[in-house]
Amino acid sequence: MWLQNLFFGEGIAHSILVLALAIAAGIFLGAKLKIKGITLGITWILFCAIACSHFGMTLDPLVESFAKDLGLILFVYSIGLQVGPSFFSSFGKDGLSLNLLATTIVVLGCVTAYVISRVSGVDIATMTGVLFGAVTNTPGLGAAQQTFQDITGVANPNIASGYAMAYPLGVVGILFSLMVIKWVFGIKLDKEEDRVKTEKGEEKHVEHYDLTLTNAQVEGIRVRDLKLLTHVNVIVTRRLDSEGNETMPDADTILHVGDKVRFVSDQENEKTILLLGSQTDVEWEEKEKDVHLVNRHIIVTKPKINGKRISDLKVREAFQITVTRVRRAGIELLATPELQLQMGDRLTVVGEKEAVEKLGKALGNSTKKLDAPNLASLFCGIVLGVLLGSVPLMLPGLSQPFKFGLAGGSLIIAIIIGAFGPKWHIVTYTTSSANLMIREIGIALFLASVGFGAGKSFVPTLLDGGYVWIGYGVIITLLPLLIVGIFARWYMKLDYFTVMGLIAGSTTDPPALAYATSQSSLNDRAAVAYSTVYPLTMFLRVLTGQMMIMFFI
Repeated sequence: MWLQNLFFGEGIAHSILVLALAIAAGIFLGAKLKIKGITLGITWILFCAIACSHFGMTLDPLVESFAKDLGLILFVYSIGLQVGPSFFSSFGKDGLSLNLLATTIVVLGCVTAYVISRVSGVDIATMTGVLFGAVTNTPGLGAAQQTFQDITGVANPNIASGYAMAYPLGVVGILFSLMVIKWVFGIKLDKEEDRVKTEKGEEKHVEHYDLTLTNAQVEGIRVRDLKLLTHVNVIVTRRLDSEGNETMPDADTILHVGDKVRFVSDQENEKTILLLGSQTDVEWEEKEKDVHLVNRHIIVTKPKINGKRISDLKVREAFQITVTRVRRAGIELLATPELQLQMGDRLTVVGEKEAVEKLGKALGNSTKKLDAPNLASLFCGIVLGVLLGSVPLMLPGLSQPFKFGLAGGSLIIAIIIGAFGPKWHIVTYTTSSANLMIREIGIALFLASVGFGAGKSFVPTLLDGGYVWIGYGVIITLLPLLIVGIFARWYMKLDYFTVMGLIAGSTTDPPALAYATSQSSLNDRAAVAYSTVYPLTMFLRVLTGQMMIMFFI
């Protein structure tokens, strides 16, 4: 019967059909099947593909290999582009300690998996799969599988089986570790909220302040010299002199005591700015009828602006306009002259209406241009990633040359392009929906292909003692998280919201982040910690997935 042959036969049409079937079923279960709000999400695709394979549906070997590798590349590359802009900045003063803690979690997980492998006799390849299931990290699984195949020339389905067995309790275990830390320290969320409010070093927010200048030191000083006086970055957007004349000052404008001035700066600089004068309320638009200053948002959509500094645009000299702040990927930045602009940046500007419209045309300000995906940089980046991943490197202690592989090479190139692309005038901007679409298609293809490859041996392996791997996964999940989480809270005195974000980010686990952010609607400490450690953790997971196979197989 033709329908039976289509589902249980062979060929390209059959492979596409069962691949799509497993993906569709997995996405449906991920959206509908929840237990107390916890879901395995898109990982259901893996289990649906295993089930399809177990009951006789197979993929053409070439289709399976191609879909798995292409899916892995798309998934990892889109993640690299996403984390690239913040990857190197995450090692700054505020993020260094958090990243060291996250690195410790990654290393402890690998050590735990290695020790269990030696004690139990489970081969290191299988235990590597258990490791990445326990920490819910799919890119690490892909890197380990590919490295094993590069070294031995054959695939190992036990890597995927170990991952699948450890994953469900990995999700639960991460959430459980957060609850254990809360219980051990007797944390009350309302008291923790009060602690966060009173702590120094709150997150920076760009604010504006209207002041009447009263400090005698500002008399006769130029706007450009304010930084020498205050030692902070401030932008002066408007000035109202003692005679009621409103102007938009430039760097050479001279200030006087009694002037009413609007400053824009980071919120943490409020006390310093208030030393210049007393806060006042000014209705700027009503002070001078002949001056029609407006606030507008302008979006950078012209490729030639990508990578240019604000000072390069000379907006003050050419348009008599002041750029006060820049919003990028949901983060508000102070518009300092050194700030490099990127495609998709939204500038807040102050100036006369006609001049603002001219600047808008110069920068593009066309949202339609942002809707079109930039496929050139995407595929050129993938080419470079494949090339880098294929370069053999000889490392001490290895009999085989080391390769970054498709996952490692693509991730490194994507991070570099994401971080430095604007400086090289490479347009990397994609809308959030476009990036998410590429990432989800990639992970769906990868998980489905892995599931079909592991499906035939999954149930026999489970019944033949593989269920013990579930217990090993629980140990790998909980031990590193509890050790580092308790240390971070007890010794480093981190607040509970930051600890939750650290644990969620070090396991790259979205359900854990969702749980962490749901614990507080008054601060975003968990999300900040998650985004701080996520880039480095993702890189380390891919790298350690390869290292576990390379050094211990």
